[in-house]
Amino acid sequence: MQITSISWTNVTWNPVRGCSKISPGCKHCYAETFAERWRGVKGHPYEFGFDIRMVPGVLEAPLSWKKPRLIFVNSMSDIFHEAVDTSYIAQMCEVMAECRQHTFQVLTKRSERMHKLLNGSFQTIARLSNIWWGVSVENSVYVRRVYDLIDTPTQVRFVSCEPLLERIYNLPLNGIQLVIVGGESGAGARPMDVNWARMIRDRCRDCGTAFFLKQLGGYPNKREDISLFPEDLRIRELPSR
Repeated sequence: MQITSISWTNVTWNPVRGCSKISPGCKHCYAETFAERWRGVKGHPYEFGFDIRMVPGVLEAPLSWKKPRLIFVNSMSDIFHEAVDTSYIAQMCEVMAECRQHTFQVLTKRSERMHKLLNGSFQTIARLSNIWWGVSVENSVYVRRVYDLIDTPTQVRFVSCEPLLERIYNLPLNGIQLVIVGGESGAGARPMDVNWARMIRDRCRDCGTAFFLKQLGGYPNKREDISLFPEDLRIRELPSR
């Protein structure tokens, strides 16, 4: 377990570490920046930087956490990365299924593989109410990921528009319970226009979808403090559990 400052979750759980870039939202990946800082440091969890590897030693960790938690799954990777064996994903899902006291938040950019598995051999897992399945959408091109998500037999679906890189006009919200919006942070951060966030907020209101503004972004990142948000955007809603 790793206590986290991510405002829409409580802790992170990383049975997989490392990833590879797949779309523009990955350009300034915070996870890669963090992991590569420790490459070569013997004994450190990220001794191998951002190379993709399975970490079976932490698979069963949530079984020992008795207090209910919101758990962000693989904050430092992507559960549906092509380098992760389906059998290993199944092991992660078995742990999530056994820990019904927790709520697991699974976020991916690889929606095609998610769609295939959740509509195939993972259908039983997909229907569990304590697992939220989500996709990242940084611009209009990748709205297609949301359609993959909508076409899955899940109970709670969420979309992360972080980093939000442009105004998204065509975001489908039918069957989506939550949208998280955030600007990019860190060195070289690309700016987010708050009106892009307002457009998504309005769509969420129209569709009865929870809206959560995580951060405005920028560098240095001093813009996650909700008191600095425009008053009409001080919204941090989550689906009821």
